Order: sequence, then structure tokens, then C-alpha cells
Amino acid sequence: MPDTRQGPGRMLITVYGVFALAATSRSAVQIATRFSDAPVAYVLSAFAAVVYVLATIALARDSRRIAYVACSVELTGVLLVGAASLVLPRAFPDATVWSSFGIGYGFVPLVLPVLGLWWLRKTA
Repeated sequence: MPDTRQGPGRMLITVYGVFALAATSRSAVQIATRFSDAPVAYVLSAFAAVVYVLATIALARDSRRIAYVACSVELTGVLLVGAASLVLPRAFPDATVWSSFGIGYGFVPLVLPVLGLWWLRKTA
């Protein structure tokens, strides 16, 4: 069975690592400095950070089951939060990583879990 860490998997792990770092930093600053402004958005950013960290580690360790769950949760989160942020904009006075399907990050949060799930399937 091919390894998730080989070939394009290295780039996937790198991008997940960058998003793990970015989402963790963003949510930590948001929660520490202005949590009362948009608690739902900031908690969702922290949740996204945990998912990105988990996906990064799982892909880097070739832990397929955990990586599959992390990518699936991420895709579900991006779709749900993306839709909710458009339908209920008042509930999201500040953006999350997943707001508007990841528009603030060039839609990478929407594409990344799809690529992750595809890569897991391709290397299965």
C-alpha cells in the first residue's frame, strides 16, 4: 500500500501544516484579545485549528483512519460554516477560517479536504 507521505502527499502535509499553524495562531489571538466580540466565530476558528493539526499529524504518520475522519470533519465544517456564514451573517460578525467557504484563504479550506480525501483514496 502506498504511503500518504510520498510524492504529492508531502505537499499536502505541508499545506495542512501551514493551515494548522495559521488557524491556531489566528484563533489564539482572537480568543485572547477579543473573544466577546464574536465568540462563536472564534471558537469555530479554534475547532478548525484542532482539525488541521489532527489532519497534519495523521497524514504525516500515515494514520489513515484518523486522517479520513479529520478530512471528512473539515469538509463538513467548511460546508456548514460556509453556508451558515452566508445565510446568517449576524452570527459571524468576524470571519473564521471556514467563513464563506474559506474565501479569506483563497478557498483553500474548501479544496484542501477534497484533495486530502482523494489522496487517501488514491494511496489506499
